[in-house]
Amino acid sequence: MRIVTESAKLQQVVSKVPRPLVLVPTMGALHEGHLALVRRARRLARGTGTTAASIFVNPTQFGPSEDFGRYPRSFEQDSALLRQNGCDLVFGPDAPDMYYPDRSVEIVENSLSQVMCGASRPGHFSGVCTVVAKLFNLFHPDIAIFGAKDFQQFAIIRRMVRDLNFLVRLEAHPTVREPDGLAMSSRNIYLSAEEREQAPVIQQVLQRAEKKVREGRGSVAGVVDWMRAQIQLASLAKVDYVVAVDPVNLQTASQLRPPVLLAAAVLFGKTRLIDNRLVE
Repeated sequence: MRIVTESAKLQQVVSKVPRPLVLVPTMGALHEGHLALVRRARRLARGTGTTAASIFVNPTQFGPSEDFGRYPRSFEQDSALLRQNGCDLVFGPDAPDMYYPDRSVEIVENSLSQVMCGASRPGHFSGVCTVVAKLFNLFHPDIAIFGAKDFQQFAIIRRMVRDLNFLVRLEAHPTVREPDGLAMSSRNIYLSAEEREQAPVIQQVLQRAEKKVREGRGSVAGVVDWMRAQIQLASLAKVDYVVAVDPVNLQTASQLRPPVLLAAAVLFGKTRLIDNRLVE
């Protein structure tokens, strides 16, 4: 496995690697969810292509009061895990290598980013779009894989790829979960023992809400209110949002029937967890 830390060097390297090149963008602190993406990338590379990953804690997608400073960083451990799971190429830049000090260009998505996580995290998805666009320009991947837990992020990147004509195929990998149903996340390590015990309530409520959708029980507003109330029965849970939206445009669903995305963001202490269920 080759490790590259400079953008200019990466461009030289990727110009010579076997194709297809399949990219897994990450912010490090890797867990089984990330590694599942890497193994899928290896399969899509078909044994003759290149499996690549990036490790970069992107400062532009963190707000002033968010956890950029304490976000876990474990590059050596992450690199070892990537090697063990068949990654061929790792890009691990520092922020000064990714962003010029006088940079003045960014990518802004003006529709899908205004709801859900975007409503409480202004500027977040501009940071996401900009860094992903830079990674696409550096790697020129044939395929890029993202986790379905970050459904809104995937939908926005999909829109960016469409609108800006990036020549890359996007793949969404199903959410990888702990045995009790909690979606795997690098932020789970912040949870106290009691918070960790209560956190699976998010997925439990989404599962029950999915059943309501499939049975055609109630209205969109009624199910959203029910989800919020059920999550808040967990004493440490503070709901940021719960929604039932169209999975393409992320606007509130017009009817309580498939296809619909059920999604929630919930704070346990200072730790913000997101999860969703796509009902098709």
